[in-house]
Order: sequence, then structure tokens, then C-alpha cells
Amino acid sequence: MVTICDTTADAVSDIKDGSTVLIGGFGMAGMPVQLIDALINHGATDLTVVSNNAGNGDTGLAALLAAKRVRKIICSFPRQSDSWVFDGLYRSGDIELEVVPQGTLAERMRAAGAGIGAFYCPTAAGTPLAEGKEERVIDGRTYILEYPLTGEVALIGAYRSDRMGNLVYRKTARNFGPVMATAAALTIAQVTEVVDTGTLDPEVIVTPSIYVDKVVAV
Repeated sequence: MVTICDTTADAVSDIKDGSTVLIGGFGMAGMPVQLIDALINHGATDLTVVSNNAGNGDTGLAALLAAKRVRKIICSFPRQSDSWVFDGLYRSGDIELEVVPQGTLAERMRAAGAGIGAFYCPTAAGTPLAEGKEERVIDGRTYILEYPLTGEVALIGAYRSDRMGNLVYRKTARNFGPVMATAAALTIAQVTEVVDTGTLDPEVIVTPSIYVDKVVAV
């Protein structure tokens, strides 16, 4: 059964040093900012973070990077106009970076949740991102072997949860959260409210409760 937490501090209390943490969000859309703030206060360090980008401005994921809690980041878009925190850390050699094309990033996590051992993908073939990876030509096209991407923890933002942990999302906030929830051993969801079980229309539930471990309303 899902645990409904009273505070964000309670929600992140089990995260350990050295964990791989999947953090939802497309820029700031769907980013669980309050959970990230709680993680900063919690003090876990030496983290590997998987996210779409490497933080915006000085809040959310950028604040976690600025606190120097992240050893490595795996993302699709490490640089944009407001990624000055990541830029500074990377140029000074204080953070490692692995760039993964956006669709491949999502599919690697989806594969982890689906129990798929590996898959071939044409994206990145013939580029530096394919260096050291197994290649295979299928019907005249070169494909790269990609492996599932899992995490000890997923921090995701959703719109509502019922008391069982079934989640619905609001518009584009439904980005990486659903696949991250399936790929992590421990999924923690930040929502705007928790409603009674049976309130949510089953037809609009995106992440079933079986993939959710903790929920906190903020």
C-alpha cells in the first residue's frame, strides 16, 4: 500500500547517498520542486540524477546541483539560456555528464519498467553518442544497442492522487513521470491534493498505484 506522507521531509527520508534518482519534469513543467528542496535539506549526496535537462535558473534541480549533491547527471538537454549552475559545475570538472537523446532516454526507462533487457535504436547512429556501443544493421539501417535505465528512486510531480496512490497529471506535466515511476525501486509523487479512493475516473488514471510508494500533497 502507498504511504501518504505528512511532509516532503518524510517522503524523501529513505533516500541514501550514492542513489540514482530519476527526476521528472520538462524544464519546470512537472518538476517536483518541493521534493527536490526536501532532498537538499535531507542531505543525501553523491547522487546520479536522470532528468530531461540539467536545471533551470536557481531553483528545483538547479538548486540540487548548486548544493553539490550530484556526482553525475544523465540528460538530453544539459545547456540552455538559464543553465548557468550546471555550466559552472561542468566547466570546473565538478560534475559528470552523460547525454542521451530525448526519445532514447524515455525508452530506456520504459524498457526498464517493462522488463526488456535491451533494444536497438537508430537514434545517435554515426555520432559521438554511439561510440563504444554495439551496432547492428537491420534492413540496411544502422541501429545502436541501448540498455534499460533504472533508479533507486523516482521523484515525480502529478496533479492528483487517491489514497491508493493512483495518479493523474495536468497537461504537459505528464512528461517523464509515468515512465520514471515504472523504472524506479521507490517512487515518490508530489501532488496538489490527495482525494478519496474512487473519486478519480479510472479512465483518466495514468500511473496505477502499483508503481507508487509514497505520496505527499503540497
